[in-house]
Amino acid sequence: MKRRQFLKNAGIAGISLSIAPWILHSCNQSISDKQRNWVWITPETGLPEKEWFTIFEKLKANGFDGAFVQIYSSHQAWYETSLLPVHEPLLDKLITIGKETGIEVHAWMWTMPNNNPWYIENHPEFYAVNGLGQPSHTHPAYVPYYRFMCPNQPGVKKFITSNVEVLASKEGLDGIHFDYIRLPDVIIAEALQPVYNIVQDREYPEYDYCFCPVCRELFKDKTGIDPLKDLADPSASEAWRQFRYDSVTSLVNDSLIPPVKQSGKKATAAVFPNWESVRQQWSRWEMDAYFPMLYHNFYNAPLDWIGQNLEKQISELKNPAPVYSGLFIPSLTPSELEEAVHISKKAGASGVTLFSYHQMSEEHLKVMRKQML
Repeated sequence: MKRRQFLKNAGIAGISLSIAPWILHSCNQSISDKQRNWVWITPETGLPEKEWFTIFEKLKANGFDGAFVQIYSSHQAWYETSLLPVHEPLLDKLITIGKETGIEVHAWMWTMPNNNPWYIENHPEFYAVNGLGQPSHTHPAYVPYYRFMCPNQPGVKKFITSNVEVLASKEGLDGIHFDYIRLPDVIIAEALQPVYNIVQDREYPEYDYCFCPVCRELFKDKTGIDPLKDLADPSASEAWRQFRYDSVTSLVNDSLIPPVKQSGKKATAAVFPNWESVRQQWSRWEMDAYFPMLYHNFYNAPLDWIGQNLEKQISELKNPAPVYSGLFIPSLTPSELEEAVHISKKAGASGVTLFSYHQMSEEHLKVMRKQML
């Protein structure tokens, strides 16, 4: 089941399960400090080049500066590579179209899930293991595509870094946009729990990752403790929790960001507001920009929640960089979108990014066009 279908089942069609006063930030490879707007786009098979021209021209005319195009979603690639099955060599075409229409093109890739049958069969050790000792490729949490890999497995680091290096070598590509750069949700967003008859009033072991032999050994070397055998309640251990945060952060800062920046491209990430629940301490990452998915309806929250989260997240960044408010179009009427944009600006966002292009109505586009004035 793909992420879109999962959220349709949940009654919330969209991107992911996990699915201050106005401040301008800068960084070494900065995304421009002016107000900028972005959109996530999932490709359609066989869409003619002229249709992509039309889409990009429409985006530019309505106040968008860049597009995150999903070119890898854990199984097949939409670009030429020897590392993965190629669905359609679309990326090079989009890079050219982006240059001609003035739209930045960033390669949106899933990072930690791997649903490729070859890796499942030949590298079962790649996959994260939950607190019950169940690997994610045989016992994925929540939905079948939640086959997350372990950030500490050497083979996983090599696999993901190799994918990034292929993309970083793409001439004319503006950046690489990392998604699912985390572990599975130990606690999913409140609005999704009732749909699957789940009550998560605490962290339960079947959703808690990763307890694979490599992670356990690394933690034991550091602390003398085996988190699976020696901790009566692993969820109560701050040291074990921080170990998982640090594992993802190390993969990001030490393995994935360097080849992107060395190529002169921008490294960005779609991140969670409830980062603790996915072991994603992104305030310590060294990205060029951050795109928190502030899908207020996932958390049964009002629109003001967007601004409150932004202010907190911006204030916690160790390496100041632009933060763009990720907004979920299926849950926003055009007037609510306008209010959400205003809230985001007031809270310090450098712009907004919308999920997704295919959910935007003409009225939504009019709202974004007004931001250009």
